[in-house]
Amino acid sequence: MKMVVLSAAVLSRNGKALVARQFVEMPRMRIEGLLAAFPKLISGGAGNTQHTFVETESVRYVYQPVETLYLLLITNKGSNIVEDLETLRLLSKVLSEVAGGLTAERVGNAAFEIIFAFDEAIAVGGLKESVNLRTIQTNLEMESHEEKLALLIKRDREMQAKKDAAAKAAEIRERNRSLQRAAGGGPGSPGMGGGMGGGGGMGGIGSDAYG
Repeated sequence: MKMVVLSAAVLSRNGKALVARQFVEMPRMRIEGLLAAFPKLISGGAGNTQHTFVETESVRYVYQPVETLYLLLITNKGSNIVEDLETLRLLSKVLSEVAGGLTAERVGNAAFEIIFAFDEAIAVGGLKESVNLRTIQTNLEMESHEEKLALLIKRDREMQAKKDAAAKAAEIRERNRSLQRAAGGGPGSPGMGGGMGGGGGMGGIGSDAYG
């Protein structure tokens, strides 16, 4: 049976899940129950070794202490333990690289980035991808570049839309001013009527013509 990772997680030493990624279809309560059971399973002190595993009737926990944290894989019992450990070592490097430090605070701050990185290492369905740390870094950088490019394009479009709206508003204002000038006879029309001697009549014509 191929290795199937049900979930990858980072936990504090007291068992609090800081980051957890699920790779197979499973009820949320089920995965939460599996994570909650882990601290009790290793309470005998097995977690002091560099990396180890413990099994229940249904799953295998493969874990590695990383400073003040635990890096954990929950797999099916038919998985290949050698592949499990290889995946665990890879995720340990990924975690350190992405989080910038192995503390609960740093892991919490980089939770989404860690999940994205885990997704590069383990495919949907729980099968290990044929990648290494460099490949994951490259993929993450490409995704980051594409995201930044998309944001730039979106911002440029928004700025252009604002410019177009401002130009349209200016055009409407100018059109309204032209209509007002036409409706009012324009500046200087009253002066023309007043300067014609018997100006009352001329002024009246102007008023009727443009009224």
